Amino acid sequence: MVTHVVLFKMKDRSGDTARRAREILVGMKGRIPGLLDVEVGLDYLRSERSFDVALITRHESREALDAYQVHPVHETVKAFMAQVRETSVSVDFD
Repeated sequence: MVTHVVLFKMKDRSGDTARRAREILVGMKGRIPGLLDVEVGLDYLRSERSFDVALITRHESREALDAYQVHPVHETVKAFMAQVRETSVSVDFD
């Protein structure tokens, strides 16, 4: 199993965009082969160093993660996130 973690800092830090992003990210669940789980958390501290949204996905394998990256459902999500995020960081591990 592979875990994929992405942290997003939103352009709009009010929380409205983060809540919408959460809906969209969770909406991937059950729609992409090899994607085992989707977890999304919203930051409540809202400090200067905080990121606003945490995405954790779990995949069957590295190949499943690679397929997820180019799947049409994920491509739509990436397009939305590119519009609303200021920055993001990620880590992938077995």
